[in-house]
Amino acid sequence: MSKTIAVFFGGNSNEREISVITGMLAVNLLKSANYQVVPIYLPPEGGLQTGDFCNPNDFKSSAKTKRIPVQLEGRDLVRIKRRKRLYTIDCALNCCHGGMGEDGTMSAVLRFHGIPFASPEAPMSAMFMDKLLTKIAAKGLEIPTARAFAVRERDWLVRDAVLAKAEGFGYPVVVKPARLGSSIGIKVAKNAAELTAALNLAFRLDDLALVEEYFEGKRDINCAAYRRGGKTVISPLEEVFSNEEILTFSEKYEGVGLRNSQLPAEIPEEAAKKICAYTREIYEAFGGKGVVRADFLIVGEAVYFNELNTVPGSLACYLFGASLLESRNFLASLIEEALENPPRIKQTVTTGILEGNLFSGSKAAKRR
Repeated sequence: MSKTIAVFFGGNSNEREISVITGMLAVNLLKSANYQVVPIYLPPEGGLQTGDFCNPNDFKSSAKTKRIPVQLEGRDLVRIKRRKRLYTIDCALNCCHGGMGEDGTMSAVLRFHGIPFASPEAPMSAMFMDKLLTKIAAKGLEIPTARAFAVRERDWLVRDAVLAKAEGFGYPVVVKPARLGSSIGIKVAKNAAELTAALNLAFRLDDLALVEEYFEGKRDINCAAYRRGGKTVISPLEEVFSNEEILTFSEKYEGVGLRNSQLPAEIPEEAAKKICAYTREIYEAFGGKGVVRADFLIVGEAVYFNELNTVPGSLACYLFGASLLESRNFLASLIEEALENPPRIKQTVTTGILEGNLFSGSKAAKRR
């Protein structure tokens, strides 16, 4: 009997529409791998919906595709109206870019319901969704990153102090909302006026921003990793080109400008070795599951780790094969790895305290 695979996508995120595209790609590829695939859409207003979703057009405002509200009850997917169990889920795949889909919330929900999933766990997802925590993690692993300082929205109330810090830091700088992806809200600032505008934009989207040094002539390199058969598999390296100071959302997804990439990248051998080693080290240090994509900058002979995507665009399928068949086999390998290595259920200690005197002991609920 074929396994039932739930593919989650959507969510209340700036990247929701990109998530729909990734989700529909995964749904159709996995269907062709002879799984029973259940698409589960997370609408921005909350909840879960399933239906006969076939392509991204089913989520246009004009679409008439029927959406069935559902909920999880353990591994069962249950229709809410006229209650009925629709499916028992064998494994899940998270395709929710950004927001609570990528910050560990979705992973935690799946773990709570006892559903095996072919995606990173909550701690790793939460760490690398936050660009400040990413810097801290990289420092702990002694992996170089660009110099930066954090600005919280409350700090921006005393603008002179922040601007003075930036002046001492040196322009130009890159301003990044700390918990967004796909280049949304990222700006390069060459002076105090541009920094002010960039931080005002960042704080419309997030309450934490990173001000980071900008490298002229940098090269953007991507590297993905996943686990199969107990081993970490590293992708070929991809160099991404841009006509702008930074790679923009439009270049990534809308085909605006001459966005291009080279796979495999033609970079110095020593830099390539470092990037592969850093990617492997991060993935294994955080107990990686599923696929992640690490983004790096090459500046001269130096290599800097930039960020890690725990739900990368298209799930990084294209880095492991150019054809749809190779992409299908790659996603199937993620599912099979999760099915072959389900979470081990450890012993839960039951203290029996509720059966005794709740008002005794040094930490008990004392009567007042």
